[in-house]
Amino acid sequence: MTADTRLDTPAEPETVPKPPRRRRRITPVKALIWTALILATLVFIYPFIWLLSASFKPRGEVFDNKLIPETFTFQNYLDVWHEAPMALWLWNTVLVTVLAAVTVTVSSAMVAWGFSYFRFRGRNFLFGIVLATMMLPGAVTMIPQFLIWNSLGMVDTLTPLWAQNLFGSAFYIFLLRQFFLGLPRELFDAAKIDGANNWRIFTRIAMPLCKPALIITLIFEFQAAWTDLMRPLIYLRDSDNFTVPRGLKALLDQYGFGGEWHWEIVVTASVITTIPMIILFFLGQRHFVQGIATTGSKG
Repeated sequence: MTADTRLDTPAEPETVPKPPRRRRRITPVKALIWTALILATLVFIYPFIWLLSASFKPRGEVFDNKLIPETFTFQNYLDVWHEAPMALWLWNTVLVTVLAAVTVTVSSAMVAWGFSYFRFRGRNFLFGIVLATMMLPGAVTMIPQFLIWNSLGMVDTLTPLWAQNLFGSAFYIFLLRQFFLGLPRELFDAAKIDGANNWRIFTRIAMPLCKPALIITLIFEFQAAWTDLMRPLIYLRDSDNFTVPRGLKALLDQYGFGGEWHWEIVVTASVITTIPMIILFFLGQRHFVQGIATTGSKG
C-alpha cells in the first residue's frame, strides 16, 4: 500500500532557475545622448511651465521669473471667466475644430484613395498638380477666398473657418495616398471578386486598415484649427463668434499691451486653451507614432 501510494502521487515540477539579469552598461555615448535629450526637453517644456506658474500668481508677481509662486492663488481661473466669454469662445473653437478635422480627413481620404487605387491616364500628372498647390503661399489666395466668402454673405460667421476643408488638403492627400499604396492590392481584388463595389471596398477595407494615418490627419488638423488666428482675424467681427485664438488676441489688446496690464488674465486664458492640446496628444500618441512609423514611401 505504501509503495502504491508513492507511485500515485504526482511528481513536483522541476523549477527552472531564471537566468540572472544583465545590468545595462551606460556608455559615455549613451550618457551624452540622454543628457542632450533631457536638456532639449527642458528647453521645450520650460515656456509652458513658466506659463502655468504665472497663471497662479497675482498681478504684481507674473513676471518675477520664479517657477514656484510666492503667492499661490486660484483667483485668476475664476476671474478669467468673468472678464471674457471663455465658455462661448471654447464652444466656437470646438465646433470649428471638429468640423474642420472631420471634413478634411474624409475628403482627403477619398481623393487619396482615388489616386492610389484607380489606374487612369494622367493620374501622376494630376497628383503632381495637387502637390504643387502646397508650394503656393497662403497669402496669394487670401484675398480671392475672402471675396468668395463675402459674396456668399458668410463673413462674420464660422463657416469660412472650416468649410474649405471639404475640398481636402494636399499634404493630407499625399500622406494618406502613401499609406493606401502600402496596402496589399490582393485584398481589394478578392473583395471585388466577392461582389463588393468600389465604395464598399473603400469604407469597409481601406479605411479601417489606414486608421493610424486617419488619426494622424485628425490630430494635425485639430491642432491647426485650434491654434488658427489668421482666418478668425480676417472673417470674424462680432465677439460672440470669436474662437479662442481670436479671443486671446482681444484679451491681449485689452489687458496686455492695451493699457490695463492684467497679464495674469492673459496667461491664465492661455493655459486653459493649451491644456486640451496636451490631452489630445497624450490620448493619440500611440496612433500618432504608429502612423508616422508605418506610412510608406511607395510611389
